[in-house]
Amino acid sequence: MVKIRLRRTGAKMKPSYRVVVTDSHAPRDGAFIEILGHFNPRTNPETVVINEERALSWLKQGAQPTVTAGRLLTKAGIMDKFKASKEPDKEKA
Repeated sequence: MVKIRLRRTGAKMKPSYRVVVTDSHAPRDGAFIEILGHFNPRTNPETVVINEERALSWLKQGAQPTVTAGRLLTKAGIMDKFKASKEPDKEKA
């Protein structure tokens, strides 16, 4: 299964994260398929930058976000757009 999750970067005690698409069996900081953006929890407010077009593409292909990545995608408004794109399909059925 393909997942959208966080990959830790940064120095000791100064974490920052990349939002990546990866195989669910790969280690946290291991191999990944694509970088979608980055997240810095140390700024006030948190900095979240995600490539919306690529994230929507991966979600439509079946990639599952982790809980934390899902929160970031919701904060960026991407999950709302993904859910809205699925609703017209239900009306046709």
